[in-house]
Amino acid sequence: MDSSKTISLSIIAVGILVAGVIFFSGDNDKVTANGIPPKNNTYITDGKQIIELNAKNGFSPTVTNAKAGVPTTLRILTAGTYDCSSVISIPELDIRRNLPPSGTTEIEIGAHAKGTMDGTCGMGMYPFVINFL
Repeated sequence: MDSSKTISLSIIAVGILVAGVIFFSGDNDKVTANGIPPKNNTYITDGKQIIELNAKNGFSPTVTNAKAGVPTTLRILTAGTYDCSSVISIPELDIRRNLPPSGTTEIEIGAHAKGTMDGTCGMGMYPFVINFL
């Protein structure tokens, strides 16, 4: 085998190895029931938890892990959102809010107990889940 083929095969092998390490090194202990790992879209500042969701063609991320018992604000970001995700609905909190096509909307949801909070778009097509741990 000539040296150029050996080098090419070595580069491909290293690429596959690196891709495998990246793929399998995720936060696997926090995988949800449907196998989707939650995104890191929560942070706490000044004793208040902020959960950020993007709303356009659904809500992203669709699964979030957050701390239970911490006063929480849901921050929804829109950018050219004209589909049904321009309306957010959280039935357990009796929240249904129209979102602007572009901008930021904050909704105070209080200190949630351990458990799951489900939300959706105005038509129920695009669900999201917040797991309070």
